[in-house]
Amino acid sequence: QVQLVESGGGLVQAGGSLRLVCAASGRTFSSYTMGWFRQAPGKERAYVAAISSSGGSTFYADSVKGRFTISRDNAKNTVYLQMNSLKPQDTAVYYCAARSAYNTGSYTSTLGYDYWGQGTQVTVSS
Repeated sequence: QVQLVESGGGLVQAGGSLRLVCAASGRTFSSYTMGWFRQAPGKERAYVAAISSSGGSTFYADSVKGRFTISRDNAKNTVYLQMNSLKPQDTAVYYCAARSAYNTGSYTSTLGYDYWGQGTQVTVSS
């Protein structure tokens, strides 16, 4: 079992930056691939980024590539999402998710993750 708690969301102007933090409980954090998703009002939850269990591999949605950076600190049971050059279309609730080694779903799909946080709101004003 993994419990996830996101923080770091807020209101920022276009072009600004935010760093989201996801704190995980449990002794097996380092065995999970971690992902960030976001959900805008009236839209489905969408993949943003993922990072392998060791942190050696990272993956991004095309819409955030070059602007967002995912990272993790397994010693602190924490995963981060650094968001730069934010745009109004980045406004959404951002969710952290954990994917076990037994999950065969795509890492870009919500079905590919087993545990979810409660989300943190990011609002980018124009």
